[in-house]
Order: sequence, then C-alpha cells, then structure tokens
Amino acid sequence: MKTKSMILGCLAIGASLFANANNGIGEESTKKSDMMGCVLHNETKKPLRDVCITAYLSSKKEQVITTNNNGNYSFENLKPGVYRFVFQKDGYKKVVKDHVIIKTDNGFQMNIQMLETEDFNFMPGAFTFPMPQ
Repeated sequence: MKTKSMILGCLAIGASLFANANNGIGEESTKKSDMMGCVLHNETKKPLRDVCITAYLSSKKEQVITTNNNGNYSFENLKPGVYRFVFQKDGYKKVVKDHVIIKTDNGFQMNIQMLETEDFNFMPGAFTFPMPQ
C-alpha cells in the first residue's frame, strides 16, 4: 500500500511538472509587442501580405518587417521615441504615418488600409529606337 501511494505521488508530481513546463511553450508568441496591426486593401478589406513596413526614429531606419499571409505585422523592442512608419507594396500607394509615439512598456496598435495605384511611372529610356521604314 505504501508503494502504491509513493508511485501515485510521484506520478502526480511528474504530471504537475510536465504541465508547468508546457505552460512556457508559446510565451514568446504571446509576448506584448511595441507595435502591431493589420494592413488591408482599402476597397475589398482583404488582408495584404508582403507589405514592407519601415520604422524610422530621428530619420534613422530602425527596423524593416513585412506583413504575413493574414496582413498582420508586429514590431518588437522598439526604442522609445517619435517614429515615422512607411508602408509600401508594389501596385499600391505608399502610406506614411508620422509622429507615432512609442513609450516604454506600452503596446500600440495601428491598422492601415492601402489603395491600389492606377498610374504607372515609366521613365524615358536612354536609347531611342528608329521607326522601321
């Protein structure tokens, strides 16, 4: 009987340790980021993936990230200060958000909508091709 109690006690302690060890899995993914949000198409409201987002602090590039398949992004470990965020994607108008204040230990969420561009920027080439006659 004493042996059964010891075995059950060891199993209970082992299960408790296992449960506590598994609680740590995913702590990184739930860590509060300095800034996060979502980028959507202005008209369809569908998420935009592969949007390049650049964070500038005092005109110095701090971090560059891209949105995931769901249009989500997250900046972590940004220094406190006043930032400029630039959102860019081929085929869409650039979005600039100035004077975004990031404070220590404060999370910030900013969702963005982007418009498709309708015009093309063609630069004249250095070569001129003669017309066939």
